[in-house]
Amino acid sequence: MNGKKILFVSSELVPYLPENEVSLMSYEAPRMVNSKGGQIRIFMPRYGNINERRHQLHEVIRLSGMNLVINDMDMPLIIKVASIPRERIQVYFIDNDEYFKRKSTFTDEDGNLFPDNDQRAIFFAKGVVETVKKLNWSPDIIHVHGWMASLLPLYLREYYADEPLFADSKIVTSVYGSSFEGELDGGMKKKITFDGVPEDHINALESPNYNNLLKVAVDYSDAVILAAEEIPEDLQNYISNLQKPVLPYVSLQEFEEAYDNFYNTQVLK
Repeated sequence: MNGKKILFVSSELVPYLPENEVSLMSYEAPRMVNSKGGQIRIFMPRYGNINERRHQLHEVIRLSGMNLVINDMDMPLIIKVASIPRERIQVYFIDNDEYFKRKSTFTDEDGNLFPDNDQRAIFFAKGVVETVKKLNWSPDIIHVHGWMASLLPLYLREYYADEPLFADSKIVTSVYGSSFEGELDGGMKKKITFDGVPEDHINALESPNYNNLLKVAVDYSDAVILAAEEIPEDLQNYISNLQKPVLPYVSLQEFEEAYDNFYNTQVLK
């Protein structure tokens, strides 16, 4: 991976959020690439339950200040950064008071999905791309983790299809076990077609549940990593019928060699 540029985009990341399959691998994979001489950038949402003082987040004025249009509404984009001290890895946080100030990640205190999670996912995808454009940083690989990041492949290949910075970038999506029950807002498909995405390209989002979000993500990815032992059967079957490279599940103790080899021989071939 020496000299290769990899953009990691994740719903969750330790040490900023509690440890789970997504947050842990979203940390370990960049750490591995960094240790092998790769150049990395990590993006995640700045949820309100992230302690900004403890983790020393600060706003980057030169990257903040633009508005993103979400379902015909102008939403201000704020960019904050912090560093994971022991690894000297910088993390970029996508922030907006309307979407991310609340003191939890995906659900309210009763465990109900936030009704605007679909808009938050659209905002996150657009925010990542617009910030990377400002950084003028062209990644060799874009590696997506977690459902809140699952619209990024779609937006890169449709909404930002003519953006030269990403013309040669390969997209990898890691698929984890189902992380939410139920569905996002029923109007999600309409909000995405508002951005010019053809309706028949996202038919799966008629029912915007976890499996269908990930189906759209892998449809627009160049390669897929099965990042959990337990993946919903419907999603597993869908992925098995794809004509693209798929890395079977490997444990955390063995992932470094497997991911490194997959990046180099299957994704960047």
